Amino acid sequence: MMRTDEQPTITGYDRRMYAIMNRREAAPLYATEARRRTVVVAHIVLTAAGIACELYSVLGDERWATFGLLGLLLPWCVATGVINGATRGLLELRVRALDERQRAEKNRVAARAQYVMMWLLLAATVCTGLAGFAGVEIEGLIFPVLFSVFVVHWLMPLWLAGLMAADEPPEEDLPDEEV
Repeated sequence: MMRTDEQPTITGYDRRMYAIMNRREAAPLYATEARRRTVVVAHIVLTAAGIACELYSVLGDERWATFGLLGLLLPWCVATGVINGATRGLLELRVRALDERQRAEKNRVAARAQYVMMWLLLAATVCTGLAGFAGVEIEGLIFPVLFSVFVVHWLMPLWLAGLMAADEPPEEDLPDEEV
Protein backbone atom coordinates (compact mmCIF):
# COMPACT_ATOMS: atom_id res chain seq x y z
CA MET A 1 0.00 0.00 0.00
CA MET A 2 1.35 3.43 -0.89
CA ARG A 3 1.69 6.00 1.84
CA THR A 4 0.37 9.50 1.23
CA ASP A 5 3.85 11.03 1.40
CA GLU A 6 5.22 8.80 -1.40
CA GLN A 7 5.24 10.03 -4.98
CA PRO A 8 3.65 7.72 -7.55
CA THR A 9 6.09 6.05 -9.90
CA ILE A 10 6.04 7.50 -13.39
CA THR A 11 6.60 4.67 -15.86
CA GLY A 12 8.06 4.72 -19.35
CA TYR A 13 4.53 4.34 -20.70
CA ASP A 14 3.48 7.47 -18.81
CA ARG A 15 6.42 9.43 -20.21
CA ARG A 16 5.69 8.28 -23.79
CA MET A 17 2.00 9.12 -23.51
CA TYR A 18 2.85 12.53 -22.02
CA ALA A 19 5.20 13.22 -24.93
CA ILE A 20 2.59 12.15 -27.48
CA MET A 21 -0.17 14.23 -25.90
CA ASN A 22 2.03 17.31 -25.74
CA ARG A 23 3.25 17.35 -29.34
CA ARG A 24 2.70 20.72 -30.98
CA GLU A 25 2.31 19.85 -34.69
CA ALA A 26 -1.49 20.23 -34.60
CA ALA A 27 -1.45 23.35 -32.39
CA PRO A 28 -2.78 25.63 -35.15
CA LEU A 29 -5.96 23.50 -35.25
CA TYR A 30 -6.81 24.33 -31.63
CA ALA A 31 -4.91 27.56 -31.00
CA THR A 32 -8.05 29.65 -30.42
CA GLU A 33 -11.31 29.08 -28.62
CA ALA A 34 -13.27 29.29 -31.88
CA ARG A 35 -11.13 26.60 -33.49
CA ARG A 36 -11.47 24.32 -30.45
CA ARG A 37 -15.24 24.77 -30.47
CA THR A 38 -15.32 24.04 -34.20
CA VAL A 39 -13.37 20.81 -33.71
CA VAL A 40 -15.63 19.74 -30.82
CA VAL A 41 -18.76 20.47 -32.87
CA ALA A 42 -17.27 18.57 -35.82
CA HIS A 43 -16.52 15.65 -33.49
CA ILE A 44 -20.10 15.71 -32.18
CA VAL A 45 -21.47 15.73 -35.75
CA LEU A 46 -19.15 12.89 -36.80
CA THR A 47 -20.21 10.94 -33.70
CA ALA A 48 -23.90 11.48 -34.44
CA ALA A 49 -23.36 10.36 -38.05
CA GLY A 50 -21.46 7.32 -36.77
CA ILE A 51 -24.27 6.44 -34.38
CA ALA A 52 -26.80 6.77 -37.20
CA CYS A 53 -24.70 4.55 -39.49
CA GLU A 54 -24.26 1.95 -36.76
CA LEU A 55 -27.98 1.88 -36.01
CA TYR A 56 -28.86 1.69 -39.73
CA SER A 57 -26.43 -1.17 -40.25
CA VAL A 58 -27.67 -3.11 -37.20
CA LEU A 59 -31.39 -2.36 -37.17
CA GLY A 60 -32.03 -1.44 -40.77
CA ASP A 61 -29.72 -4.05 -42.31
CA GLU A 62 -28.30 -1.45 -44.68
CA ARG A 63 -24.88 -2.32 -46.13
CA TRP A 64 -24.12 1.25 -47.17
CA ALA A 65 -24.23 2.29 -43.51
CA THR A 66 -21.28 0.03 -42.68
CA PHE A 67 -19.20 1.69 -45.39
CA GLY A 68 -20.38 5.09 -44.17
CA LEU A 69 -19.19 4.19 -40.68
CA LEU A 70 -15.79 3.18 -42.06
CA GLY A 71 -15.60 6.47 -43.98
CA LEU A 72 -16.32 8.45 -40.81
CA LEU A 73 -13.71 6.65 -38.75
CA LEU A 74 -10.59 8.51 -39.96
CA PRO A 75 -11.95 12.07 -39.59
CA TRP A 76 -13.43 11.08 -36.20
CA CYS A 77 -10.02 9.82 -35.03
CA VAL A 78 -8.30 12.99 -36.27
CA ALA A 79 -10.83 15.17 -34.44
CA THR A 80 -10.34 13.08 -31.28
CA GLY A 81 -6.58 13.59 -31.55
CA VAL A 82 -6.99 17.34 -31.99
CA ILE A 83 -9.18 17.55 -28.88
CA ASN A 84 -6.69 15.44 -26.92
CA GLY A 85 -3.92 17.75 -28.10
CA ALA A 86 -5.89 20.82 -27.06
CA THR A 87 -6.33 19.39 -23.57
CA ARG A 88 -2.75 18.09 -23.46
CA GLY A 89 -4.09 14.58 -22.89
CA LEU A 90 -5.93 15.52 -19.74
CA LEU A 91 -8.31 12.57 -20.00
CA GLU A 92 -5.91 10.11 -21.60
CA LEU A 93 -3.00 10.38 -19.20
CA ARG A 94 -2.94 8.45 -15.95
CA VAL A 95 -3.53 10.49 -12.82
CA ARG A 96 0.02 9.83 -11.61
CA ALA A 97 1.38 11.60 -14.71
CA LEU A 98 -0.62 14.79 -14.01
CA ASP A 99 0.30 17.69 -11.77
CA GLU A 100 -2.07 19.09 -9.13
CA ARG A 101 -3.59 21.68 -11.47
CA GLN A 102 -4.26 19.05 -14.12
CA ARG A 103 -5.79 16.68 -11.56
CA ALA A 104 -8.12 19.43 -10.38
CA GLU A 105 -9.05 20.22 -13.99
CA LYS A 106 -9.71 16.53 -14.71
CA ASN A 107 -11.97 16.32 -11.65
CA ARG A 108 -13.79 19.49 -12.72
CA VAL A 109 -14.38 18.10 -16.22
CA ALA A 110 -15.61 14.78 -14.80
CA ALA A 111 -18.01 16.54 -12.41
CA ARG A 112 -19.43 18.73 -15.17
CA ALA A 113 -19.78 15.75 -17.52
CA GLN A 114 -21.67 13.86 -14.84
CA TYR A 115 -24.01 16.82 -14.35
CA VAL A 116 -24.69 17.21 -18.09
CA MET A 117 -25.23 13.47 -18.49
CA MET A 118 -27.72 13.45 -15.62
CA TRP A 119 -29.91 15.92 -17.52
CA LEU A 120 -29.45 14.09 -20.83
CA LEU A 121 -30.49 10.82 -19.20
CA LEU A 122 -33.54 12.53 -17.73
CA ALA A 123 -34.43 13.96 -21.15
CA ALA A 124 -33.99 10.54 -22.81
CA THR A 125 -36.15 8.91 -20.14
CA VAL A 126 -38.91 11.52 -20.42
CA CYS A 127 -38.91 11.43 -24.24
CA THR A 128 -39.03 7.64 -24.29
CA GLY A 129 -41.86 7.67 -21.75
CA LEU A 130 -43.80 10.27 -23.72
CA ALA A 131 -43.33 8.22 -26.87
CA GLY A 132 -44.81 5.24 -25.03
CA PHE A 133 -47.82 7.29 -23.96
CA ALA A 134 -48.24 8.50 -27.54
CA GLY A 135 -48.60 4.93 -28.74
CA VAL A 136 -45.11 4.38 -30.13
CA GLU A 137 -43.83 0.86 -29.57
CA ILE A 138 -41.14 1.42 -26.94
CA GLU A 139 -39.41 -1.92 -27.52
CA GLY A 140 -38.17 -0.55 -30.84
CA LEU A 141 -36.67 2.51 -29.11
CA ILE A 142 -34.82 0.82 -26.28
CA PHE A 143 -31.67 -0.23 -28.13
CA PRO A 144 -31.21 2.97 -30.19
CA VAL A 145 -31.74 5.21 -27.16
CA LEU A 146 -29.49 3.17 -24.87
CA PHE A 147 -26.76 2.90 -27.52
CA SER A 148 -26.84 6.63 -28.22
CA VAL A 149 -26.80 7.54 -24.53
CA PHE A 150 -23.89 5.15 -23.94
CA VAL A 151 -21.80 6.76 -26.70
CA VAL A 152 -22.60 10.27 -25.48
CA HIS A 153 -21.78 9.24 -21.89
CA TRP A 154 -18.44 7.87 -23.10
CA LEU A 155 -17.51 11.01 -25.06
CA MET A 156 -19.04 13.78 -22.92
CA PRO A 157 -15.87 14.32 -20.81
CA LEU A 158 -13.78 14.68 -23.98
CA TRP A 159 -16.20 17.19 -25.49
CA LEU A 160 -16.42 19.24 -22.30
CA ALA A 161 -12.66 19.18 -21.81
CA GLY A 162 -12.25 20.48 -25.37
CA LEU A 163 -14.79 23.23 -24.76
CA MET A 164 -13.30 24.16 -21.37
CA ALA A 165 -9.65 24.25 -22.53
CA ALA A 166 -8.08 27.68 -22.17
CA ASP A 167 -5.97 29.47 -24.75
CA GLU A 168 -2.27 28.93 -24.34
CA PRO A 169 -0.32 31.99 -23.27
CA PRO A 170 1.58 33.56 -26.16
CA GLU A 171 5.19 32.57 -26.39
CA GLU A 172 7.45 35.39 -25.36
CA ASP A 173 9.95 36.53 -27.92
CA LEU A 174 13.38 36.04 -26.49
CA PRO A 175 15.99 38.62 -27.42
CA ASP A 176 18.73 37.37 -29.70
CA GLU A 177 21.84 36.39 -27.81
CA GLU A 178 24.96 38.26 -28.65
CA VAL A 179 27.85 36.05 -29.61
